[in-house]
Amino acid sequence: MMMASSHAYQPRNGPSGTWRRLLSRSGHETSGTAAAEFGLTVPVLALMAVAVADIGLGVVRKMQVEDAVQLGAAYAVVHGFDAGAISAIVTGGNSAISASPAPTLFCGCAGGSSVTAVDCGSTCPGGATAGRYVTVSAQTTYGTTVNYGVVPANYNLGAQSTVRLQ
Repeated sequence: MMMASSHAYQPRNGPSGTWRRLLSRSGHETSGTAAAEFGLTVPVLALMAVAVADIGLGVVRKMQVEDAVQLGAAYAVVHGFDAGAISAIVTGGNSAISASPAPTLFCGCAGGSSVTAVDCGSTCPGGATAGRYVTVSAQTTYGTTVNYGVVPANYNLGAQSTVRLQ
């Protein structure tokens, strides 16, 4: 036999008392949130700052190699071909940059954006005499400040310039 209860069933809207207290506290309890966000964000931002600085250092090193080649080529145009002097200008006291391969002198015919090597004294297409050219090269290795794991730790940077001598 069923007993009748004096309390009529009333459906509740929302969680029961214990759950209501727990949920209401979790919604207002934020004392450690800022510290946790700071702890997660700062290492990521620090790594990004280091990576940007590292890229900048790599770009500067590449520009140093290009400048060294330009200085060597300019020296050759003004003073003529002297492999030792051109190499000294390219390295410029910077032991990280090498004039490698060594500067070379050759005769050639210019055509568009390239120079075709020919025998000195020969005639080029169009009737001009072959010109004297110098090729100056430089290279260095750039090592990243941090080993990122997803990119190489070392990069070989090189530049080359070919100029016509007067």
